[in-house]
Amino acid sequence: MAKIIAIANQKGGVGKTTTAVNLSASLAVLEKKVLLVDCDPQANATSGLGIDPEGLEQSVYECILGQAAAADVVAQTDTPNLDLLPTRIDLVGAEVELINEKGREYFLSRALAPLKDRYDFIIIDCSPSLGLITINALTASDSVIIPIQSEYFALEGLGKLLNTVRIVQTRLNPKLGIEGLLITMYDERLRLARQVVDDVRNHFGQMVFDTIIYRNTKLAEAPSYGKSIIMHDASSKGAMNYLSLAEEILRRNKMHS
Repeated sequence: MAKIIAIANQKGGVGKTTTAVNLSASLAVLEKKVLLVDCDPQANATSGLGIDPEGLEQSVYECILGQAAAADVVAQTDTPNLDLLPTRIDLVGAEVELINEKGREYFLSRALAPLKDRYDFIIIDCSPSLGLITINALTASDSVIIPIQSEYFALEGLGKLLNTVRIVQTRLNPKLGIEGLLITMYDERLRLARQVVDDVRNHFGQMVFDTIIYRNTKLAEAPSYGKSIIMHDASSKGAMNYLSLAEEILRRNKMHS
């Protein structure tokens, strides 16, 4: 039975999609069966794994609205053990179409249910918002990873996100936990970055992953090749960071790599 992890932060540019793609690929390399679900209408996780969103006949959109079975929409990637449930821009419309539906927060959960026995992990890349699709992702998930960029405004908006998680726990999904806070885009040369890491660790303690994702050129360029960092440059610092994160998650969940 898959563990479902959402990657969420309503703040843009913090490394959500980078984390979703590369954590998924790293878990796959560690021989776990992984499904990455692209729930961001920008479709960067889809294109970042080499699939053209424009060429899709069906996507997450049809799955959420019950117009297609997720199993029929899942695409294989060039990474062994890693599949993708792709998306395209029309996912934006799903929020409007769901707004008057009864139990509208559970549509993604229902769509993913038939796939849970096929995978060890289902990773959901959320859009930079706390809209209805992100609420669907949190309702469907067992836990959430929150990427935090190591910069001055890192903690801005985090309280709002944690409050949303609490509301989802209380009203929709009591099993939802916080998998961890992940520090991203870290530049060890900057005193400010080191200070942010200290502040986050002091404030959140064990909730913060030991692994830190460093700024890395190869990590930034990999999506332009439609590849994860593992497939683009397995020896790069970015690849090492995400493999370390995958191993840390396996340890935390007592699932040996």
